[in-house]
Amino acid sequence: MNKLWKLLQYGYLLIAIICLVEGLIKLNSGEESERGTAIMLLIFSVFITLVFFFKRFFRKKVEKRNNQNK
Repeated sequence: MNKLWKLLQYGYLLIAIICLVEGLIKLNSGEESERGTAIMLLIFSVFITLVFFFKRFFRKKVEKRNNQNK
């Protein structure tokens, strides 16, 4: 099960990278109507990156606790 969680954890990074690239493309397109969407995508990519680091920290903490109990 830990391998599945590790793979899902890196899925967060993949989504963050996609949102970051898409947000930068929309931001540089120059269209005023796309600016709001671009900013939301950039904020979402930062949020998802923070979720990645939080989940990784929590998973390592749980693994350490489980290894100490054995």
